Amino acid sequence: MLLSVENLSKSYPGPEGPVPVLRGVDLQVRAGETLALRGESGSGKSTLLHLVGGLDRADGGRIVIDGQEVTALDDAGRAALRRETIGIIFQQFNLIPSLTAAANIAFQARLAGRHDATRAAELAEALGLTEQLDKYPEQLSGGQQQRVAIARALAARPALVLADEPTGNLDEDTAAVVMDQMLSLVTETGAALMMVTHSPDLAGRLGRQLHLRQGRLA
Repeated sequence: MLLSVENLSKSYPGPEGPVPVLRGVDLQVRAGETLALRGESGSGKSTLLHLVGGLDRADGGRIVIDGQEVTALDDAGRAALRRETIGIIFQQFNLIPSLTAAANIAFQARLAGRHDATRAAELAEALGLTEQLDKYPEQLSGGQQQRVAIARALAARPALVLADEPTGNLDEDTAAVVMDQMLSLVTETGAALMMVTHSPDLAGRLGRQLHLRQGRLA
């Protein structure tokens, strides 16, 4: 089992005390599996993704990824896990504006000590970015920026890819193309994919779907 989540809980401060967001979530994802997380706005989808990615701390429960207990790691340990084991694709792209597309793609792989120029070039070609590699994020369209973000996430050969509404800022046609490319590349690399999406059509393209309702999975 690549990812195991046990009895995970998370609350955020509110004016009248803590507001529970996740209430004892259990989840397992096998290596190479694709999973869609669905649920209404505020149901805890992104919170769960961020906890799995080590971007936030849980209040209780355990997260184990590839044998490492994320919930027991300090900040440096969680950062190392993100570098070496996890690729994250955000809705807002989160590219580094001062770096070219090529440098953005190579960024995480370099941090992980796994930069492979041939691999980066293959990803760029597969995503239709070969002619855009010398450009900066502000010179790229939204679809191109998201393709760069996908290439960056995959360049370090992660075991687990986390995607938070990865096509949410794209028009319908561009979103379909980007989704095709992302799923093809994830399958080719053998990585597991956990994707938050509000779209039943996109969710239906993944191997399994789970719904978050009032902080619990169904």
